[in-house]
Amino acid sequence: MSEQLLTYRQPSILAQFLELTKPRVNALIVFTAIIGMMLAYPVGIAWDLPLMLLATIGIWLIASAAAAINCLVEQAIDRNMARTRARPTVAGTITVPQVLALAGLIGGIGLVVLYRYVNPLTMWLTLGTFVGYAVIYTVILKPATPQNIVIGGASGAMPPVLGWAAVAGVVDPQALLLFLIIFAWTPPHFWALALYRKKEYAKAGVPMLPVTHGDQFTKLHTLLYTFMLAAAALLPFVVGMAKWIYLASAVILNAVFIGYAIQLYRRYSDALAKRTFSYSILYLALLFAALLVDHYAPLLDRL
Repeated sequence: MSEQLLTYRQPSILAQFLELTKPRVNALIVFTAIIGMMLAYPVGIAWDLPLMLLATIGIWLIASAAAAINCLVEQAIDRNMARTRARPTVAGTITVPQVLALAGLIGGIGLVVLYRYVNPLTMWLTLGTFVGYAVIYTVILKPATPQNIVIGGASGAMPPVLGWAAVAGVVDPQALLLFLIIFAWTPPHFWALALYRKKEYAKAGVPMLPVTHGDQFTKLHTLLYTFMLAAAALLPFVVGMAKWIYLASAVILNAVFIGYAIQLYRRYSDALAKRTFSYSILYLALLFAALLVDHYAPLLDRL
């Protein structure tokens, strides 16, 4: 009987780096940025597709670079987290110079694309977002305060503003409403994750809210921030940015999210926290999709 030797082929450096760019997280970032671009166009005005494509590429490249730097800085933390301990930066299969070189390359290309082919405002806002996430949040806030998610959420809330600025060349009040929604969404989204990953965060020495203040305190604040999010989500209708399709969608999505938050507070389980975390991602995607459908609904009346 012949013996077959099974050999493991290590992924290429580029494949490993792609993993560090957090493609699934960036998919939501790019999605909300594109929604911001589409909402910036008045109904009936044709989209500038080349501009939108270049803006999307630029934002995606810089967000990818920021994610890779985040993985580089958080190697010690990732080593103690079940969901991140297999990252190439932890395994040591990709070196620090390689990550820095690739992140610098794609980040630099993204900045050039935005500055030259979109507009300087979008480039500067995206660069500020990069610094806010990769430096202020990752290096300063995350290891220092349980309010890291609340304060650092400003960086995560920027993508629709970047998309809006790419098309409009300015940051209008409507773009700030989109920012506010994601800013209010971030704490209940991440605290649901932190609740069932509490032991891992404690082992890694990260002062997430359940670690520093306990489960009950975190569950209460998750509930309160979910109510805050529900109020923020209604503002586009209140100010006339959106109409009835969006209102109906927001009310239903809010009711489900509040229901999850109430259940978390009253009868917590890790399984429920995981479902809440998963729903929070779906919530944001559907809420922004509803904004888009509502915005372009008048076009159906013209058909």
